[in-house]
Amino acid sequence: MIQRFIELGEGYSDLYELIEIAKANQHRLLHLMAFHTELNGRQVTSLAVVLQLTDPGKFQALYICREGIPNPNFRPNKRYDLFKQTAEELGKEIIQLSVKPSNLFHEKELYYQHLIAILRLNHYIKPLH
Repeated sequence: MIQRFIELGEGYSDLYELIEIAKANQHRLLHLMAFHTELNGRQVTSLAVVLQLTDPGKFQALYICREGIPNPNFRPNKRYDLFKQTAEELGKEIIQLSVKPSNLFHEKELYYQHLIAILRLNHYIKPLH
């Protein structure tokens, strides 16, 4: 089984692609997530779409727009509202977690491994077998 984050960007125009991925894959949609953090003194949010494992192949894609959206708990914004509207249309709740910022990690891949570990520990995605 492979679980991998696929970064689309920081959530500007690529947020529309993230939303389209969720809508086009409703049959595989597992979670919509918001990762809140503080980055360089700013409260920001990463938005993610988590899909079910492929069968065959056992690949789990986690699409993300990383740390480019203002945290809606501090500053309401239209980009988060669009994601929330999508969640409502698809009958999903947005799972919100507070996490460390990506700049604390030497490499982006280490950051994504950290997020995958958090998701596994909280049973949002399957553990490795």
